Amino acid sequence: MSTADDLPPPVAVAGLSLDGHRLYTITVAQNAELCRSTGVEPAVDGSAHPVYYYVTTQVAMGMTVAGLCAACDFDVNDGPMMGTSEVQFAASLMTDVPYRVSGEVLSLERKRSRKLGVMDVLTYRLRLHGLNGDCVLTTDNVWILPRRNLA
Repeated sequence: MSTADDLPPPVAVAGLSLDGHRLYTITVAQNAELCRSTGVEPAVDGSAHPVYYYVTTQVAMGMTVAGLCAACDFDVNDGPMMGTSEVQFAASLMTDVPYRVSGEVLSLERKRSRKLGVMDVLTYRLRLHGLNGDCVLTTDNVWILPRRNLA
């Protein structure tokens, strides 16, 4: 197996802004539907289900999934895969509160995998803010972009 050194480098996307351009609000009804679909009742204090960290940041970031893939010179139809997603909450997510997203691409690294062949590993960070500017959470996401054309 050859090394990653003999592969063409990935596009330079580190630092690419993922700042959102619109607000996202988790409604009481959306939260109740999601909670019940997972077998739990919605919290009575108005806090949203924690999985909304991912939903909210993905939907309200400044690019679509297809757009982020395109910025990495990757066709979304080739099947990006989630590697990991880590989150740190500074506060609970609340229903009926508007949030905005800031973020950036941290890195895009080309690697070889015995299982997947050539792949790019995309790492990006998103932060969710209330209207007062306070950061409610930070999430680092890693996606695997298989590069079948470079096998």
